[in-house]
Amino acid sequence: MGYSTILDILGSIIIGGMLMLILFRLDDAAVENTYNNSQDLIVQQNLTSVVEVLENDLRKMGYCSDWTKLPNPATVILSADSTSIKFLTDVNNDGNVDTLYYYLGPTSELASTPNPRDRLLYRVVNNETPRSANLGITEFSLLYFDPLGDTLTFPITSPGQISSIQISLKVEDIEPRVDQNGNLQYVNAFWRQVRLSARNLKNR
Repeated sequence: MGYSTILDILGSIIIGGMLMLILFRLDDAAVENTYNNSQDLIVQQNLTSVVEVLENDLRKMGYCSDWTKLPNPATVILSADSTSIKFLTDVNNDGNVDTLYYYLGPTSELASTPNPRDRLLYRVVNNETPRSANLGITEFSLLYFDPLGDTLTFPITSPGQISSIQISLKVEDIEPRVDQNGNLQYVNAFWRQVRLSARNLKNR
C-alpha cells in the first residue's frame, strides 16, 4: 500500500470524524431548541388560561341578569388592594348576586417548587373553598383609577370611586433553563390590561 493511499485513508477518517461531530452537535442543538420552544409554549398557554378567566370575571363586575338586584354601581366593589379584589357579580348568570374574591397567596406556600417566586392565585366564589391556579404565576398586581383617570392611592378606603383597573400578570416556568454559562433562567410571559373598565361600574 502506497504512502499516498495511507494519507488518503487518514484524511477520509479525519473528515468523516469531523462530519460526525458536526451532525452530533446539530442533533443536540435541535433537541435543545425543541425543548426551549416547548417551554415557551407551555408558559404562553398557562398565561392565556389564567387571563381568559380573570378578564372575563373582572369585566362582569356589577353585572347581574336581574339588574334590580345591583342597582348601585358604587357598592359593587367591596374591597380592593394591590394584589386582591372582592366584588359583586352574577357568576352563573342565574339572577343571583355572588361575591367573587381574587387574591395572591404568599411565596411560602410553594416553597417546594424549583421556582422561588411562583405563587398561588386564588379565586373564591361566595363562601366556597378557595380554588387556586398554580401555573407558575409570579406576579398579580392591580392599579385603580377614578372616573377622571387619576390613580387611586393605597389603601383604597372608598372602593366606590374605582372606575377602571390596570391588571398586570406574569407567569414563569416552574422548571429553570440552564444557559451556556450555567446560570438558571426561567422562561416568562407578561400580560397587562390597561384601564379595564366594566360597563356596570358606570352609573345607569
